Amino acid sequence: MENKTTWVIDPAHTEVAFKVKHLMITNVKGIFSDFTAAVSTSGDDFSTADINFSLKPASISTGNADRDAHLRSADFFDVENYPELKFTGSSLKPKSDDEYVLTGDLTIKGISKPVNLDVEFGGIVADPWGNEKAGFSINGKINRKDWGLNWNAALEAGGVLVGEEVKISADIELLKVKAS
Repeated sequence: MENKTTWVIDPAHTEVAFKVKHLMITNVKGIFSDFTAAVSTSGDDFSTADINFSLKPASISTGNADRDAHLRSADFFDVENYPELKFTGSSLKPKSDDEYVLTGDLTIKGISKPVNLDVEFGGIVADPWGNEKAGFSINGKINRKDWGLNWNAALEAGGVLVGEEVKISADIELLKVKAS
């Protein structure tokens, strides 16, 4: 029988963030604070990983309460009708020793589309309490309109209030679940 290893997110050492252009000249940054992941690997080989990640878009924070409320509304995430955003990984292919491309399906507002994310593997270490941890930095770009996040406002000088390209950035620390 294959040796399956289960990993979970260490929320105290994980950040899921994004940034998007505002007025076409600056970036607005935000984070999500409520997320989970179930990752299963053969031994410690992450190229074999089954990845199921979800987050609650209602946990969005951009440092501005009015903007956060707008992002939770039907104009954007529509958290009343779509309380979860999901990512299901289908492959993790090496680019170099510690760099990979993670492919999977991202589901926002009930719309699933394939995405590719750049992954930097930080390694596996034991913490001072004997827990095994694995670290990853994940980066990618999506067009928010592909998932029905269409709201915008035209600017008098031309262009739009909110950019279409969203940059995703996550620093993930996984905790190996000890076999019972």
